[in-house]
Amino acid sequence: CMVEPIELYWKCGLANPHTSHCLGSGQIMISCMGDPSGNAKGGFVLLDGETFEVISNWEHQGEAAPFGYDFWYQPRHNVMISTEWGAPKALVNGFNPAHVQEGLYGSALNIWDWTTHKKLQRLDLGEEGAIPLEVRFLHEPSAAEGYVGCALNSTVFRFYKTSEGDWAAEKVISIPSKKVEGWMLPEMPGLITDILISLDDRYLYFSNWLHGDIRQYDITDRRNPRLVGQVFLGGSIVRDGPIRVLEDPENQKQPRPCIIKGKRIAGSPQMLQLSLDGRRLYATTSLYSGWDKQFYPDMIREGSVMMQINVDTVDGGLALNEDFLVDFGKEPDGPVLAHELRYPGGDCTSDIWL
Repeated sequence: CMVEPIELYWKCGLANPHTSHCLGSGQIMISCMGDPSGNAKGGFVLLDGETFEVISNWEHQGEAAPFGYDFWYQPRHNVMISTEWGAPKALVNGFNPAHVQEGLYGSALNIWDWTTHKKLQRLDLGEEGAIPLEVRFLHEPSAAEGYVGCALNSTVFRFYKTSEGDWAAEKVISIPSKKVEGWMLPEMPGLITDILISLDDRYLYFSNWLHGDIRQYDITDRRNPRLVGQVFLGGSIVRDGPIRVLEDPENQKQPRPCIIKGKRIAGSPQMLQLSLDGRRLYATTSLYSGWDKQFYPDMIREGSVMMQINVDTVDGGLALNEDFLVDFGKEPDGPVLAHELRYPGGDCTSDIWL
């Protein structure tokens, strides 16, 4: 079954769908990033869970958020939180830093009443929280807190419900940019693009799509995440590439290129998925074709890949499985760019416990 773009245009005034979640009602809810003209518009579409017919908008008319991207809901606290990427017409052909200054990218969490569908609060994360992408509540359904990865300045914010009943956020992780030469800017951010939380709510993982590493944090102390694992799997700063790191606040050596089963990985770890027992982390390398072309043109020609990382769930730690590789450059009709990973029976990034 395919939902045609024209149905979203005519019935909801929306375009550029992104995240889908199933609802307790049996319906499917999808966040959207824009209107049919490519302008930013953070609205939501409801589909019939059996026929996939477009029913209506979830939000009230005229109450879409300024920007859209991801969302997560928590019924026990009667809340839904959505994030902001940017205007589709600005990001479609790659990243232009000037567009940030022009207000074409978002920097806030939008807080919604889950029952009435009314927007309650716009929680601005400021410059440090620019381009908040993936949002994750803790899996424990009574928990009133979670984390959001903010791409532009490579930070992670913890959001939480206050004693007054509204919502607030605090920065808990910051990945420093590296001073470089041979790149489009003098400093290269990590560009956090995906995050996830293990099902036991002990570990948080995220990918730095430009630097090329995946990091694992112990979040037992929710306000003070502790780095316990890191692995480089490609990226823009490999030591035999054209970009030289001049200064790195973390004093890390430029990583070796990632080679798996004889194939050099073009691109960088991006979308993540974790096995239900938390022992196997999977990563694909494509972010968005316009940005792939800009930052990793070799991946456009060769296709993306899926990799597997073994996880130490006791003490923390990440190690590449060098015997596992899914090469999407070998598809029958030519190379493709694989993105999202899902388990048929549910997983860490789609299941919401009621």
